[in-house]
Amino acid sequence: MRKHGWSFRVFVRYVLFQVPGLVLLFLLLILARRVVALPTWFIWSLVALWVIKDLMLFPAVWHAYDQERRDDASSMVGSRGIAEDRLDPSGYIRVHGELWKADVMGGSRSIGKGEKVTVRGIRGLTLLVEPE
Repeated sequence: MRKHGWSFRVFVRYVLFQVPGLVLLFLLLILARRVVALPTWFIWSLVALWVIKDLMLFPAVWHAYDQERRDDASSMVGSRGIAEDRLDPSGYIRVHGELWKADVMGGSRSIGKGEKVTVRGIRGLTLLVEPE
């Protein structure tokens, strides 16, 4: 069954990626305190705001930290699209409202602009298609 949300592992991965920035901010504030007389409450307030910022951004960016969804591109296989320009042997197609680079699968004829295609495979970020 497919998960439809973030997991604790995704949250931990996100937090671990945020730690270096937080540590750098803290060290810079400590150094700034030596040069300029910054009150302690000011330093802790900035650190707290930094953490709050990271927590507020998490819902918007958690997909990028979810390694279990890396195979989502393979779900494109079997999808249907329309050629945006002539595919001879490569060009661009529109699938699910998105523009994708596509190559005609070996042995298939070239595909004209506006023709319907079916996605049969994926190579990197290029869809392998054949005419319907």
